[in-house]
Amino acid sequence: MRIAIRRGWFDAEFAVACQLLIEYQIFFTTVDRAADMGAAGVGASVYFGSEESNRQIGEVAEAFSHAHDLGLFTVLWCYVRNATFRHDGLNDETSADLTGQANHLGVTLQADLIKQKQATHNGCYTRLENFGKTDERMYTELTGDHPVDLCRWQVANCYMGRIGLINSGGASGDNDYAQAVRTAIINKRAGGCGLISGRKVFQRPRAAGIDMLHTIQDVYLEDSITVA
Repeated sequence: MRIAIRRGWFDAEFAVACQLLIEYQIFFTTVDRAADMGAAGVGASVYFGSEESNRQIGEVAEAFSHAHDLGLFTVLWCYVRNATFRHDGLNDETSADLTGQANHLGVTLQADLIKQKQATHNGCYTRLENFGKTDERMYTELTGDHPVDLCRWQVANCYMGRIGLINSGGASGDNDYAQAVRTAIINKRAGGCGLISGRKVFQRPRAAGIDMLHTIQDVYLEDSITVA
């Protein structure tokens, strides 16, 4: 689908429309069709906290249950999205406590792999009123400020790592190699099982993209990089 854009109204109206499309997330095929085509697994997205999250949760739960009945594995793009998760310029959509709760919900939906943004900080629950339950020990005893600690909390919410956590690589930008390696090392040291890298790889020449994938693979193949 191609969209013609007139210069002038793009920044506001078009950006809002794109965000709504992202959060709506409708299935464009069926689990049965995927199985008929010979797929080994299926994937879906849930934006916990968005206006469409209740529908998404119900649809994904039903689809993943059926996928397992057919012997397919399941992957959940497990994100949080709500304007109240932003506080004075701080985006709590990468807060360890909030993304950890999303991971817990994701694995109860029968996801075999969870894809989640890597945590950058903590404490979203302490900045929200009448939202869920928390305990001070989450921030004083069970986690710390170190990136590996924050990611480990995400892993812990995936049935203590029994369900694999894959972190996302993020958008392409400056220092892509360094960012990808750092994210992969944190994920591995925290007990995660992988890194998904899309735009960092595909928005560059083929040879350079392949080289970046090999660099990421080297992190997970390196025996000296162990669980912290």
